[in-house]
Amino acid sequence: MKATQIAELLNEPACSHNDSKEKAGCARPKPGATAGGCSFDGAQIALLPIADVAHIVHGPIACAGSSWDNRGTKTTGPTLFKIGMTTDLTEQDVIMGRGEKRLFHAIKQAIDDYHPAAVFVYATCVTALIGDDMEAVCKAAQKHYGVPVVPVDCAGFYGTKNLGNRIAGEAMLKYVIGTREPDPVPAAAQRPGIQVHDISLIGEYNIAGEFFHVLPLFDELGLRILGTLSGDARFAEVQTMHRAEASMVVCAKALLNVARKVEEQWGVPWFEGSFYGVADVSHALREFARLLNDPDLTARTEALIAREEAKADAALAPWRERLKGKRVLLYTGGVKSWSIVSALQDLGMTVVATGTKKSTEEDKARIRELMGPDVNMIDDGSPKALLSTYKDLRADILIAGGRNLYTALKARIPFLDINQEREFGYAGYAGMEELARQLALTMESPVWAKVKKPAPWATPQVGTPLTV
Repeated sequence: MKATQIAELLNEPACSHNDSKEKAGCARPKPGATAGGCSFDGAQIALLPIADVAHIVHGPIACAGSSWDNRGTKTTGPTLFKIGMTTDLTEQDVIMGRGEKRLFHAIKQAIDDYHPAAVFVYATCVTALIGDDMEAVCKAAQKHYGVPVVPVDCAGFYGTKNLGNRIAGEAMLKYVIGTREPDPVPAAAQRPGIQVHDISLIGEYNIAGEFFHVLPLFDELGLRILGTLSGDARFAEVQTMHRAEASMVVCAKALLNVARKVEEQWGVPWFEGSFYGVADVSHALREFARLLNDPDLTARTEALIAREEAKADAALAPWRERLKGKRVLLYTGGVKSWSIVSALQDLGMTVVATGTKKSTEEDKARIRELMGPDVNMIDDGSPKALLSTYKDLRADILIAGGRNLYTALKARIPFLDINQEREFGYAGYAGMEELARQLALTMESPVWAKVKKPAPWATPQVGTPLTV
């Protein structure tokens, strides 16, 4: 990928902060910036949930092994995306120039063994540095085997995970979206008096199956999801996303370039929203009704929201009593740095600080909007810094990613995993109840009182003779 293309992705026009004279574009990569995920990692996890595609990592096996299936996405169909595939380049392959030949044979093996709907090939630092013409190999393989083969030029040293997300989006725009027309609405899906509208979701990854909490709401409203990019998606669905009547960008700024260019090329309006928190779910449904401009849909949406909010309030009432006033240290990034804040505030909790290491300027603006201009935003995620912040701000629980789990356990403080490795889905109205339940169970566990007591052998008991 050329430096000019990387600069264009960093200077995404749809990010409102890029209009500022003081700040043009996202921050350029700095040494150490990929410690929280490189461009290869970002591109791979953005596309990996497309379930019927063979995903091949072109590079040394460690690039695939260290990052495979770390998103925790769920699927209702094919599980091909769960199979790790790599060209497994060695030093000899690099020295003898066998990278392109190994890639062609890897594509052949994937097609012969698994018959995928398509093959995605991801570049790594090694293959970018040795100059393998991945695009030419993919083009030749597609012509020879008659199966779409998509190159994703996402070498890790290009930059951060967020940049990798955008690179993945560019690959979808260039090779996939717009290459097929959607199927007609099946007769079984049509209901008398209800017009079916086609929509798409961009940056929705179905982590821990949480989108399954939201999907029934769209079905009830007559909103057909043409495709998601990329939770529980199929290759054929992604091809048709250009025919949606409206799109929602779910994961903050990661794939804004896709939403903007789909609107420019095919006229599909979009908005940015979140499915975390009762208020945000209702807002997302209302925004779809507004963009689709269907009075009947608007009326049905308001009726659905009133019903679901009443159910959610009743279900959350006992949890809110238990969680009210509890103080949270939230260390995550991207959309979760502000969308989870909204969900926690719905539960009556106080977020004392939030992490912004992987957040854009837009994310930070949303945080200030929710928490006030003097909010504590922390970039340093080292164990020492997190524990110091936790103590200074008198937090009751640390909510962060899996890499902070053992920091919390060693410090004997309550911890809830909020990132992509989690096992519970928190999206939608039903997801809010699950979030409240997990928070309460975590903080109220009797283990915390036990582990904070001195060990019996640490302090001699009165009347107990000492042994030498």
